[in-house]
Amino acid sequence: MSTTELVVTVLTVLAGLVVLLTRLRLRGSHAGVVLALHTWLGLLGVVVWLVFVLAPDDSKAGDALVGVIGLGCWWVTSLAGLVLMFRWWPSRRRGKRAADVVDPADRWTGGPWLWLPAHLAVFAMAVWFTWIYLWSIV
Repeated sequence: MSTTELVVTVLTVLAGLVVLLTRLRLRGSHAGVVLALHTWLGLLGVVVWLVFVLAPDDSKAGDALVGVIGLGCWWVTSLAGLVLMFRWWPSRRRGKRAADVVDPADRWTGGPWLWLPAHLAVFAMAVWFTWIYLWSIV
């Protein structure tokens, strides 16, 4: 495994963690189409992209179409994550759609300070994954 493949694998797993944590955080209060797209295409993107990156180039799993499908999943996931983030962004002290924090131990995830870097990072990963795909680095 090359260094690039290792970095891509680690970043993919971290992006999958962002997808799962977003689902767990919003599952009760903000269920909807955008969250479903974010979750299911995010998980599909993790699997398809990892299969593409780790598969040998001469195999069916290493085919360009598999990479394009994985990238498509990442783009939809990252854009859905940004929509989720901005939809519940507090406009004043608390946004009208912002989730109520029930458990004081959960207060650190109640604001945008965890979501903001996580979802911007997933978007940046989609850009970077696309770039390394287009330049045939993976």
